[in-house]
Amino acid sequence: MNKLVCVLSPVLCAAVFGQSAQHLTNLKQLTHGGENAEAYWAPDGKRLIFQSTRDGHECDQIYVMNADGSDVHMVSTGKGVTTCGYFLSDNKHILYASTHEAGASCPAKPDRSKGYFWAVHPGYDIYLSEDNGKIVKKLTDTPGYDAEATINWKNKQIIYTSLAGGDLDIWTMKEDGLGKKQLTKTEGYDGGPVLSRDGTKMAWRAYHPDTPAKVAEYRDLLKQNLTAPMKMELWVANSDGSNAKQITNYGCASFAPTFTPDGKKLLFSSNKHHCDSNDFELYTINLDGSGLEQVTTYGGFNAFPEFSPNGKKLVFISSYQGKTPYEFNVFTADWK
Repeated sequence: MNKLVCVLSPVLCAAVFGQSAQHLTNLKQLTHGGENAEAYWAPDGKRLIFQSTRDGHECDQIYVMNADGSDVHMVSTGKGVTTCGYFLSDNKHILYASTHEAGASCPAKPDRSKGYFWAVHPGYDIYLSEDNGKIVKKLTDTPGYDAEATINWKNKQIIYTSLAGGDLDIWTMKEDGLGKKQLTKTEGYDGGPVLSRDGTKMAWRAYHPDTPAKVAEYRDLLKQNLTAPMKMELWVANSDGSNAKQITNYGCASFAPTFTPDGKKLLFSSNKHHCDSNDFELYTINLDGSGLEQVTTYGGFNAFPEFSPNGKKLVFISSYQGKTPYEFNVFTADWK
């Protein structure tokens, strides 16, 4: 169905595309084939950084491309596995997590014969690099997992997940790696953090085991450098970690929150309509947990949304129109 049909028959268009047609227009697919994930904007809105398994590599490396999908090139070392690339406020530097110092090969993937698990590789550290790939500084250097970093360009604060305190908690540090501070301390996984544009609020995904049996299971997995991601809820707090509140309670996997440009809502991914499935759609929700609204109806996997610096576009990852079961591509769309 093309744009003309949507103009002439908005009712028919909504019936086919559902909520997606109400919020997203001018959908563009920027990558074609393979596993692409976590695409985030540069401060000037002209480029995107993302992770991808391609070019003969067996696990994810970090790439940069223009916002129209052109000039795709690798900016990580090509060794180990990487995750969570992000531009710094100067538009000239990037950061990402990598295991390349722990080993040149891809780390072993989790054994999922007994369930779906994420690896929290102890070799992950966060590196500061020029946008051409030259590493400038290692920002974390403690034993265990350090990854999942994003940056608030206004206050130049990095927020990330670390095992430095003995559990998977949210930390902050400056762009040069100094001033590290732990923000969460509840036992369980706290990860995927993001700050609001004005730097006053933070949001993240969490799993806090609430029975002795669940605590024991969580600790056992953590000893194996694993976590189970299919029961995650969203939390919000002040940017110093105070006044933390859980805002979802779906018993499903809700993750990848990002603040709307005005800071009044979160846009996130969840399988709340199909718990324990791999069907994820995008939703918005107020910061008090009210006003849930479904944004996409593409089916399959839709996640890792982020608004462009001017707030007019959205980038996200989707399996929409993928030709293989594990094909995830980078898409942009106009937000209305």
